[in-house]
Amino acid sequence: MNDLERRILAAQGYVELELHEEAQVELSKLPASAADRVDVIELLLLCLMKDQRWQEALAMTRKLCTLEPGEPGGFIHAAYCLHEMGRTAEALDLLDRGPAALRTKPVYYYNKGCYLACLGEDDKALPLLKQSFEMDGSLRRHARKDPDLDRLRPRLEIT
Repeated sequence: MNDLERRILAAQGYVELELHEEAQVELSKLPASAADRVDVIELLLLCLMKDQRWQEALAMTRKLCTLEPGEPGGFIHAAYCLHEMGRTAEALDLLDRGPAALRTKPVYYYNKGCYLACLGEDDKALPLLKQSFEMDGSLRRHARKDPDLDRLRPRLEIT
């Protein structure tokens, strides 16, 4: 294993342990030539999101979406960044325009439901949230605490 691979693996381990500062230290020591690697972008993106550095994270998601236009991850993260920046309508639009692979992910339906709930479109949000729970039951636990769903919680049947 060369130094580049070791640093990326170390950063990945730190991210998994939620030691984002340590991960960023490892990533900062990578050569400039590694900046366009998808795995490096994803790791940096997760660190930026954990630090709530939404504008910088959004820039990373755009890079990721350009490098992997058919992959859902960059689009999910980009929409989340937009939502956190108060640009929820843009987040919904981005998800609607994203690749077909998005529609295979439970988090697509969950996030879209949350964003619609935040915009007061409860009747559109509820079926999407229920669909996400059917696809991945663990999302019910998130919904119990998600502030985006405070108003809808009694109608979600997630107690």
